[in-house]
Amino acid sequence: MNQRRGRLTHLVGFDDAPFERSHRGDVLLVGAVYSGTRLIGVLSGKVRRDGVNSTGVIARVVRGSRFWPQLHAVLLQGISVAGFNVVDINLLSRTLERPVLVVSRRRPNMAAIARALLEHVAGGRRKWKLIEEAGPVENVAGLYVQRAGLSSTQAAQVLRDSRGSGNVPEPLRTAHLIAGGIARGESRGRV
Repeated sequence: MNQRRGRLTHLVGFDDAPFERSHRGDVLLVGAVYSGTRLIGVLSGKVRRDGVNSTGVIARVVRGSRFWPQLHAVLLQGISVAGFNVVDINLLSRTLERPVLVVSRRRPNMAAIARALLEHVAGGRRKWKLIEEAGPVENVAGLYVQRAGLSSTQAAQVLRDSRGSGNVPEPLRTAHLIAGGIARGESRGRV
C-alpha cells in the first residue's frame, strides 16, 4: 500500500441517503474518496433496505473504481446502512485487503439495537452476530468506533488525519452531504 510515513491517507467514507420510513427497496449509498484532505472522487451504489447486500455492494463499488489501487482504508457512518443492512466489516476488510473503520458520533445503544434486530427484523439473529463479531464499540479520539484490520492507535491516527474543522472525518461528512443533497434536493443535518 502506498502510505505516507505509515499513515492511512487515501480514504473512502460511505453513508446512505435518507429515505422515508415507509420506503421498501433500494437505498442510495454514497462514497466520498479523499487523498489527504482533498476530495478526489465520488462513488455510489444501491443497497436493499434492511437487506443483506451491503458488504458485497461496498466491496464491488470500491474494487471496481479507478481509486481502488490507491485506497488505504474504508470508513463507514455506522455499521448498518439502509436501515438494518448490516456490513460484515471483517469480511469487507479481508475482501478489500484494507482496514475498515465504523464511526459514530454517539455511543450506539447496543441493547436497543439487539432488541430491534432480534424482535423485528428478518434475519436479525445473523445481523446481530455480525455486529458482535465486529468487536466492542471503543471511544477513540472522541468518536465511537468498531474496527477491522487496524489497531486502536492506527484508528486514532486516521480519525485525526481525516478531520477538517469538525470532529467527524471529512470523507464521512462529505458522503453524508452528497447523499442528502441527492435524495432531498439539498443537504441538511449533522453526520
